[in-house]
Amino acid sequence: MSDELIAVSLLWLFVFVYAMAASIDFGAGFWSLIYLYRKENNMTQIANRYLSPSWEVTNVFIVLVVIGTVSFFPGATAVLGTVLLWPFSIGLLLLTLRSAFLVFSHAAEKKYARALSVISGATGVFLPMLLILVLPITYGGMIGTTDGRDQLLWGSLLSSASTYAYLAFAGLSTLFLSSLLLADYSHVSEDWRAYQVYRKDAIWLGPFAFLAAIFVIVTMARDAPWMYDNLQNNKGWILSSGVLYVLGYLALFTPRKAGSPAAGRPRLAVVATVFQYLLAATGYGEAHLPYIVYPSVTIQSGFTDESTFHALFVSYLVGFVVLTPGFWLFWRMFMRDKKYLRQK
Repeated sequence: MSDELIAVSLLWLFVFVYAMAASIDFGAGFWSLIYLYRKENNMTQIANRYLSPSWEVTNVFIVLVVIGTVSFFPGATAVLGTVLLWPFSIGLLLLTLRSAFLVFSHAAEKKYARALSVISGATGVFLPMLLILVLPITYGGMIGTTDGRDQLLWGSLLSSASTYAYLAFAGLSTLFLSSLLLADYSHVSEDWRAYQVYRKDAIWLGPFAFLAAIFVIVTMARDAPWMYDNLQNNKGWILSSGVLYVLGYLALFTPRKAGSPAAGRPRLAVVATVFQYLLAATGYGEAHLPYIVYPSVTIQSGFTDESTFHALFVSYLVGFVVLTPGFWLFWRMFMRDKKYLRQK
């Protein structure tokens, strides 16, 4: 495996982990807002309890994505940094607002609990849609050059069916993944009323998210035939992803376990669904190679020099060794600790 392929695989892994974590994080904020005024249930409290520690961990991975792109592929950074200046600047502003408010609301939880739900819910709707715009932009045909400077062709972006397919996919996937995780979170917390509501949300959102993924592929055939043809050669990943989707979705309907007042195995559904997205992302990533931005930037042309890559790769390995115990401790403290999960 070449250095370029190792680097882009590592970067794609960072992107995938952030996409999963951020989707659940942003979606949890949305559900916190949706159920804010339902006094008869505990859904908002469940969502905020998950949000309280998780958003900080999620932000670690967006830093890794940005640093990885800049350090491994400076050639691609020069193009994407210019073209995506406006959409990513707006996204960064919303992310900063959300993060700052989460910090201050945590220090004064009772006073700002309602405002926390409003801010995290509103930003949770727009952020995934802004961030996913990078994918259709890399198809080609949406970047122009004026006086030697790259610029985003807004007319091409807004008139492309792929843009709206990705927006729908981002929004529906965010809501589906977050409702699925919150169902599992409620199940472990033994908050059965919240579990039944979030399970119901996941059940009706699942098919729409799946249809949005199909819509992405359909529009790809017209807007990026080069990638559509490559995807056909990697269709084993996509078919396997579909099998796992069915498995995860059916897990929501399995007979109830002893002591559980509601049907479904949410942990199995979460695991199967995350692996479903992983397989789909692997097939998508392979189909996109060797281009980072079609047709001007490839993983070879945008790559850093060999010695820099080796030094960076070692530093990332050391960083993972340092961070992994922290992630494990986070899981033990906030995702499995019964006292924290079942607090009133």
